[in-house]
Amino acid sequence: MPTIAYVNGQFSPIEQATISIEDRGFQFGDGVYEVVRTYGGVPFRLYDHLLRLESSARAVSIPVPLSRTDWEALIREGVRRSDCAACLVYIQLTRGVAPRSHLFPSPDKPTVVMTFREIPEPDGALQRQGVPAVTLPDLRWGRCSIKSLNLLANVLAKQEASDAGAREAILVKDGLVTEGCSSNVCLVGNGTIVTPPLSDQLLAGVTRAVVLDLARKNGIVVEEREVPEEELTRADELFLIGTTIEVLPVSTLNGVPVGDRVPGPVTQAVSEAFRRCLLSETGQEAG
Repeated sequence: MPTIAYVNGQFSPIEQATISIEDRGFQFGDGVYEVVRTYGGVPFRLYDHLLRLESSARAVSIPVPLSRTDWEALIREGVRRSDCAACLVYIQLTRGVAPRSHLFPSPDKPTVVMTFREIPEPDGALQRQGVPAVTLPDLRWGRCSIKSLNLLANVLAKQEASDAGAREAILVKDGLVTEGCSSNVCLVGNGTIVTPPLSDQLLAGVTRAVVLDLARKNGIVVEEREVPEEELTRADELFLIGTTIEVLPVSTLNGVPVGDRVPGPVTQAVSEAFRRCLLSETGQEAG
């Protein structure tokens, strides 16, 4: 399947797409982004992703040059051109091209970039067996609720986790769990899902909101509260949530097994509820 790019009004094969070296996204990381997943060619919760894109852009004073209707039309066109049923849509909005200066350029001419690429077939073993995770200090900036391009701290932590044989790093700040490098984190204790509350310290995940809502509708108690790091070590179950990973159980934390089986009953219940939600909204099941 072709990997398609869109840059400021023009679709092209990704290898032909270019932006200026003076784009502020490249010079300063001065931009925001979103990631949308399609199932059977249908974007999942696109409106929620676009709302979050607008929120991130507003938080850093980048004007959004397209209406939601325009975004949706372009995204659907890119998915059609890519011919991918399971497509990962990456959206990037920067403050645009200007001579390098810390001050905002005037007038603003934002750069819009999107890429459309096929998502590989999921590894079912990960859902059945879970993945290893480690805890690491959260060294990121203080506005993690903004989906900013500035991901260096995430990259370094993700690499450190990988070097330790783990799939994800669960980040801890001042003794409290925040989130993973590229996921939201939930633990289960006595049948209750516990997850850190939304704040500037973590991203309001679209899939997180869906999963927590489904859990409540299925009679599972959900607590959104501060989670001390040591509470992770006592968890009956741990799972990660994200657009690309859906609901992913954690098998070990810092080399120590989590609970007595993976996936645990609550993780399995919310994963099945999420699968039913996808089938209802897109006609396709989760990976």
